[in-house]
Amino acid sequence: MSPNAEIVLAVIRAIEQRDAETMLRLFHDEVELHEAPSLPYGGATVGKQQLGEQLERHPERTWLGTWGPLQPTEAERRMDARVIGEHGDQVTVTYTQRAVSRSGERFEAPVVALYRIRDGRFAWARMFHYDTAAVLGFLERAAGDVTDPGRPRPR
Repeated sequence: MSPNAEIVLAVIRAIEQRDAETMLRLFHDEVELHEAPSLPYGGATVGKQQLGEQLERHPERTWLGTWGPLQPTEAERRMDARVIGEHGDQVTVTYTQRAVSRSGERFEAPVVALYRIRDGRFAWARMFHYDTAAVLGFLERAAGDVTDPGRPRPR
């Protein structure tokens, strides 16, 4: 496995373990994270500083702020990441996004992500969710669990 792939997998492990120190150490100062615009945390985040500010001021607009409460155990945080391709500074990975709502609804969906390494650091990411409509539906139902825990949930 190449050093670039090892960096990507180390970042993914840090995300699974919620190890912010390791993740930030591996991130390039100008890291760019790109998610589907339709997602609550969608769009682009550029730079460690902007990421930190978003986590502090608007965590609900971040991946971690959205998924963290829905991944209470190691089982939900496990991504089963696999490198499926490499070309120069680019590494392509497939992984599984998992979560569980307060009502017990489980979510599991595949994601393909393209990453770039620059100067030996994790510099760029773009995630491609298999079904963003399913992601949004689950997140909406899970949010309803918090605001109206007595409301029945579809299964």
